[in-house]
Amino acid sequence: MASKPTTGKSSSRRPSPAVLRGIRLFATDVDGVLTDAGMYYSESGDEWKKFNTRDGMGIKLLQRAGLITAIVTQERTRLVARRAEKLAIPELHQGVMDKLSVIRDMAERYGISLRHIAYVGDDVNDLEALKAVGFSATPADGLPQVRKVVDYICRLKGGEGAVRELVEMILLAQGQVASFKSHVSSSGNRS
Repeated sequence: MASKPTTGKSSSRRPSPAVLRGIRLFATDVDGVLTDAGMYYSESGDEWKKFNTRDGMGIKLLQRAGLITAIVTQERTRLVARRAEKLAIPELHQGVMDKLSVIRDMAERYGISLRHIAYVGDDVNDLEALKAVGFSATPADGLPQVRKVVDYICRLKGGEGAVRELVEMILLAQGQVASFKSHVSSSGNRS
């Protein structure tokens, strides 16, 4: 598959609804996307990450709409495994050095084209995957070299609702507005 052009893209430019309608798998990095990229350590050596509950609800809404959800991260932590378990994310890939290979493998296993995959990343280790998928995005605070290659730059920062912003765009394009409104009104659970 040909790489996307490396010209900078405007965060105000909305992606094509046709592209968003075709998304079947939504994959995301963790640090800097689902979190604020901070790593917090206690005096006793415990590691903490802050996840945004609205992003979590967004992932649940994608699942309810029938999309496959995935985490693809270079880090390997029990915290991320617990978060994936809580959100029932079926595809958890930690310790990944070649994210594009993992994404290609998922596409093959599910019988979908890379153009039907959305990937959200924020750093240089996400570049190849971002260039290869059908819809790529980065949070508002993604690195400049990442912002140059993605299809969409979120208004929101990593760990502050960027994933939810993308989820709502995808669900609206797929005609799932009623689905996510009814889920939000009937769900009392925090994600």
